[in-house]
Amino acid sequence: MGGAVAATVAGAAGFGEETRAASKPLHEPGSTYCDILRVPDRVTAFVEARHPIPLARSGAAWQAPGIEVRTRANQGEVAIFLASSKPLIRLHLRWNMAVDGGLLILGDAWERSYGDLAWRGIVPERPMPWYFATHAQDGVHAYGVRTAAGALCFWQMDREGISLWLDVSNGGSGVELGQRELHAATVLARKGLSGEAPHEAVTAFCRKMSPAPRLPKGPIYGTNDWYYAYGKNTAEGIYRDTELIASLSPATGPRPFSVIDMGWEGNPTFPDMTQVAEEIRRRKARPGIWVRPLEAPKNENPRLLLPAAKFGERSSRAAELAYDPTIPEAIEAALTKIRHAAGWKFELIKHDFSTYDLLGQWGPEMGAQPTIPGWHFSDRSRTNAEIILDFYRSIRQAAGEGSIVLGCNTVGHLSAGLFEMQRTGDDTSGMIWERTRRMGVNTLAYRLPQHQTFFVQDADCVGITKDISWSLNRDWLDLIARSGTALFISPAPDAIGTEQKSAIREAFAIAASGTSSGHSLDWLGETTPQDWQFGNNAVGAKHYNWSGEDGCDPFPI
Repeated sequence: MGGAVAATVAGAAGFGEETRAASKPLHEPGSTYCDILRVPDRVTAFVEARHPIPLARSGAAWQAPGIEVRTRANQGEVAIFLASSKPLIRLHLRWNMAVDGGLLILGDAWERSYGDLAWRGIVPERPMPWYFATHAQDGVHAYGVRTAAGALCFWQMDREGISLWLDVSNGGSGVELGQRELHAATVLARKGLSGEAPHEAVTAFCRKMSPAPRLPKGPIYGTNDWYYAYGKNTAEGIYRDTELIASLSPATGPRPFSVIDMGWEGNPTFPDMTQVAEEIRRRKARPGIWVRPLEAPKNENPRLLLPAAKFGERSSRAAELAYDPTIPEAIEAALTKIRHAAGWKFELIKHDFSTYDLLGQWGPEMGAQPTIPGWHFSDRSRTNAEIILDFYRSIRQAAGEGSIVLGCNTVGHLSAGLFEMQRTGDDTSGMIWERTRRMGVNTLAYRLPQHQTFFVQDADCVGITKDISWSLNRDWLDLIARSGTALFISPAPDAIGTEQKSAIREAFAIAASGTSSGHSLDWLGETTPQDWQFGNNAVGAKHYNWSGEDGCDPFPI
């Protein structure tokens, strides 16, 4: 292994890199921590997907005609800056070192997770968006970039070193920076402490990446109608749900939220939305509402829209019209939906679909390429990450100080510090338990370190319907409540009896207290952990059976 690494480093010297002294160890004895808080050993730029431009090193900078990458190391971090007269799509930074082959590695996801998070062995080609952690006998070490980066970033790890890829595309084309220098990312790392539990180490690193989260003032719990109504909602149904949760909530303390999900727009049962919000408040709950800000009407001026080319050859999606937020008139049209919700006095605004509307792909489709090549935004001077971040800042401003903002299908690493809440996983279900098991339990366990470090985590609803076994839903309800994260239920009227009311009342009391917290005990080996710890002692340990009597459904969902 040492010889292979030495050969790699020596070969890189042909690009002007300085080799490290052969006698200097790549690791401290007995440690699996990898030193990336230094100038990388190799930097490559790309103007097209598979046409690399190797850059030559000069001190802490890397250069080629028309391109300069500058690194600045300072107090445990490395800032990366890019200037280019060429339309670049990505940068590849490489740190050469020996990597322990026995590591378990936890990566993150581009936006929501999709039941796919887990500690895994080394998979060299695997893109790990934003950050990753390694587990070995000497502890849990973590590596990533600070939130609010100027590029869409992902990592790779193999036995010979670590790669950081910085996607600086504009749409699926190269960004045109002009004369400005882009602060693409700031690299961070954290060496684990002796005896530190894995969840504590990853949580501490999330706190380091996100130094200034914006958090709500109290616990978040209540109802959302989606997982029994599925868009066929009515104002009367919302009032009924509101009365139910108000009656099951603690008499004192924070009031529950009643969130109206998709289906209300153009629905004649929702007359005046200011009145609807007031009716919810009159029933002793806090009103919330769903919006899809970038969705444009079919008769919208094509000049304001993103090109259908962002869907590539998937022409069936081309009919989905989305505003281009780099056009002033278009962003104003999108923000009107947010301003209306705030003006109607809704206290929680859930905005949805924006990653898909902007980039044309869902998280699992992105891989190493967040969008389809060959298209661009109207304004080509900013990267996709900058455009998304500016869009989020605009939403935050439009929502004002009186509304909590919940992002769904949004990029958590860019929304941290702006949105109080984040849907961290794909949809659970009121029809198919397997969706809840795969999506809900997985995202709760593996993204729990982001809770209250990035934002308040929303692992999605408990869809209480007759289609889902109550014994399974009861445990899911209990777990969310005890985890201390946001708790929402979707209560189908025909599925709520005495037993359900009792369990909801207990769960709401736990959630409203704001004192509960937990973490999974078996997340190193389970994708949907069953053993959980609540509080700080063994008395708080609890086992859940997510598989039911028949085991898990092996078919796609």
